[in-house]
Amino acid sequence: MQAFEGFRVLDLTHVLAGPFCTYQLGVLGAEVIKVEPPGEPDMVRHMGAPGIFDYDDLSSLYIAQNANKKAITLNLKTAPGKEIFKKLVATADVLVENYRTGAMDALGFGYDQLSIINPRIIYCSITGFGHTGAKRAHTAFDNVIQAFSGLMASSGTPDTTPVQVGAPVLDYGTGAQAAFAIAAALTRRERTGKGQQLDVAMLDAAVMLMGAHVLQTLVAGKAPVPHGNTNPSNHAYGCHETADGLLMTGVQTPRQHVRFWRALGRNDIVSEIENLNSPEICSRGEHDGPIMRSILMTRTADEWEVLLNEAGVPAARVRLLDEALASGQLDGRAVLQPCGVAPVKGPPLKAPVAAFTTEEDGPILKSAPPRMGQHNHAVLSELGFSSEEIVVWEEQGVL
Repeated sequence: MQAFEGFRVLDLTHVLAGPFCTYQLGVLGAEVIKVEPPGEPDMVRHMGAPGIFDYDDLSSLYIAQNANKKAITLNLKTAPGKEIFKKLVATADVLVENYRTGAMDALGFGYDQLSIINPRIIYCSITGFGHTGAKRAHTAFDNVIQAFSGLMASSGTPDTTPVQVGAPVLDYGTGAQAAFAIAAALTRRERTGKGQQLDVAMLDAAVMLMGAHVLQTLVAGKAPVPHGNTNPSNHAYGCHETADGLLMTGVQTPRQHVRFWRALGRNDIVSEIENLNSPEICSRGEHDGPIMRSILMTRTADEWEVLLNEAGVPAARVRLLDEALASGQLDGRAVLQPCGVAPVKGPPLKAPVAAFTTEEDGPILKSAPPRMGQHNHAVLSELGFSSEEIVVWEEQGVL
């Protein structure tokens, strides 16, 4: 039995952070029902790589975090839509929404209102800045939070900063934090019988993802200076040129330094550092750094990666994403699984699922990302509405 099997989640989210949160619940067994306004699909249905699938409401960006879900359309501004939604809420365990602050309350579906219908509901709101503070009403995307939080200014070098992180790490980081918060709230509810409201902010998630930088800033009284791909305090922890590409080395502990220099063929340096601690070894950077860089230029990045890994030293050639996906390391892992969708040309796709495996009942993809309104009849019929009612509501724009 999967961890969230038997729980019903109402997904009133769009773009990335919210859908990723509900996706993580869905791959662990929750029944996730995605609710979209008729005629106003989740915007990512048409972003990424649209037009290469059989249906125009599927795109690569949408597929990435929407498998294992059902989808209905529902106009929450209409009287029938409100009544349908209230019946749906009464059956749910979790509601996740990422509308701007106050939008759900204005519709009559804030936590205070819905908890009367269902006192056990876990109501998770995801916003850019949270429901408190001067910026609570301000909307945001990943890039805006990168800019506001200091994450963007921590990337690059003193000459090139600020540099936006390429992947939407705050969207996915926020979604993961929200899924964790929901899991904790469900556990508490199983013990107390009480639901609650969760306030998840992308800015808060950014602070969590920069924990070490945050503490360093609080202690020093100023933000750390970005240093790009090098580490000024440790010559062997960073990115280096080789005969044909870039090599990243992660040499930190005294033992790793010894193994590193032994692999580089410099036993004379090994004898000088083997009884030193890490700060003492790193203080030799002005002397040892040029020697290291000169030696690394004598082989290719791939050759050094093999040699150093075999010596017990963390190192990797800097790869493009397509190279990483084709490396073979992910084969047999659970992170990529068939998602039930195939482009017009080419084999069926695999999608990222979760960043962990379990001995039993782990994350798994069972159904393809749904088309818009695909499950209108199935979900509403289960609520007790007739086929005739559903057809009328579709004609009236309620669905």
